[in-house]
Amino acid sequence: MVVRWWEQALQWERETIWPRRLHQVAGGDAGGDLERWRIVGRDAAVFPEVVAVAEALLDPAMAELVWADSGAGRPRALPADGWFCRRLGERLGREWLGPLAATDHGGPLISWMGSVIRLRRGAGGPPGYDNDPWRLRQEHQATTMAGQLRVLGKEKKAPGSGTMWRAAVPAEQRRLITSAIDSAEEQLLQLRGVQTGPTAEVARRLLRGLGHSAGLIENAWKRTAVAAVNGGVPLEEVARWVDMPVEMLSQMLTAGRQDGG
Repeated sequence: MVVRWWEQALQWERETIWPRRLHQVAGGDAGGDLERWRIVGRDAAVFPEVVAVAEALLDPAMAELVWADSGAGRPRALPADGWFCRRLGERLGREWLGPLAATDHGGPLISWMGSVIRLRRGAGGPPGYDNDPWRLRQEHQATTMAGQLRVLGKEKKAPGSGTMWRAAVPAEQRRLITSAIDSAEEQLLQLRGVQTGPTAEVARRLLRGLGHSAGLIENAWKRTAVAAVNGGVPLEEVARWVDMPVEMLSQMLTAGRQDGG
């Protein structure tokens, strides 16, 4: 969880603690080789937050806040201003972090919260899905220092070559694709427990949730298509994979770029 925040923190204007620590780890100034220092100094810089998050997740009172945020016996989408994420931000000395963590739907924190909620409701996931909140999905596992340094070396030798997905697609784009996919999965899992109650209410929850999931999936495939084209894959190939005329795909991707997608 903390490593994911570390990767996002470059975009956080209010984050001042980690940059100061990283410069200390680097002997005073990491600016000359910031990308490398962010790899080799990561674990030392984030260690206090790792301990604080571990303490929070092991605290039964914090799990009760997750249950309350979920609507308890009346299932609802987790709110952006929920008590759990707000309290977590306070425990980390960053009150502003709560809303960011609450809306990172594709991340391991929301995955952990979803497992806690499903266990409390007695609702299982799909076949093969493990509801153990301490089981870390492969896509959520932090990349090792050695692995990151290898990728960095390849990127410097052949920047933008397109021969490797991780070399051709920026980390931020990869994170957004993964986040959209994970968010859709988590949203759909939350819907498994809402088919009880008045017909209109159940239909409203299902339709809103399904519509949101469909939007997330569409967002993911558009971002993937853009990343593939930008990485050097011919537009004709991508159009064939998504079963769409080249002209239509080109217009769609152009509109997406203009909208910031």
